Amino acid sequence: MTGEGVPPAAARALINEIEGHLLVAATREEGRTAAARFSASLDLLTGHQLRQVEDRFEAEYLALSRASWQRTAERAGRLRGEYEERYRALRRRLLAGCLLGWCAALGCVGTLLLGRA
Repeated sequence: MTGEGVPPAAARALINEIEGHLLVAATREEGRTAAARFSASLDLLTGHQLRQVEDRFEAEYLALSRASWQRTAERAGRLRGEYEERYRALRRRLLAGCLLGWCAALGCVGTLLLGRA
């Protein structure tokens, strides 16, 4: 998927940046749509006032979305750390269990071989 000579990490960073821009653009459009729906019921405002309300609504919508994304990213980072720690602990226990099993098996084999001699 990456071009020749482009490191995979750089390609992933570029893809993440593009996805971020697309996400912001989509959220801006959602904000504009929600602002238009909201301002449609405000009959007493002039065209300029409606545009100001819509702009403010869109900005608030985007700010709320960004705050939500940041909370989600922070939570994902904490979960990733927790899962990585649990994985390391599980890997240590598995390694200890395997070593203990091998030691027990070798001990049994040694006992059997010494019993025959």
